[in-house]
Amino acid sequence: MQTLHDIGFAAPAALLARYGLRLQVVDDGAPIPGSFWGEPEAGLIGEDVFARADTPVHSLLHEAAHLIVQPRERRIAVHTDASDSIAEEDATCALQILLADELPGVGRQHLMADMDAWGYTFRLGSAQAWFEHDAEDALAFLGERGLAQAATAAAPSWQLLPPPHP
Repeated sequence: MQTLHDIGFAAPAALLARYGLRLQVVDDGAPIPGSFWGEPEAGLIGEDVFARADTPVHSLLHEAAHLIVQPRERRIAVHTDASDSIAEEDATCALQILLADELPGVGRQHLMADMDAWGYTFRLGSAQAWFEHDAEDALAFLGERGLAQAATAAAPSWQLLPPPHP
């Protein structure tokens, strides 16, 4: 399982900053604020993602993706539990896979293997099978909202959801 210790904090912090999110580094052994699954899994409070060196990369990307797929008024109110629907959860999984390609030394293949090892479950039996053959709705969710390149949904767009119209 690839952890932040393996890749460092600089690249993940820069990736999150592109979305206006902040990576808050937690000291080794200290509790991780906002962790839904418990340590060493990443935590969320508002626009901050909390992680330690032993936090799995897939966990950091999953929690960050939860914030990215939400409109700002929901994102800033998040504390620990960010999921709103199955569609949003699926989009989060798809986005974390896309974001893995943006981190040197990670990539989607490694990330999907770690997702399987951690225990993510997909109808087709693996994260890769789901992403390649059953993630159309999740990728459409991202594309329709401008969160992934609309033509292919193959890469993040680096956009956040705009605020709702009054």
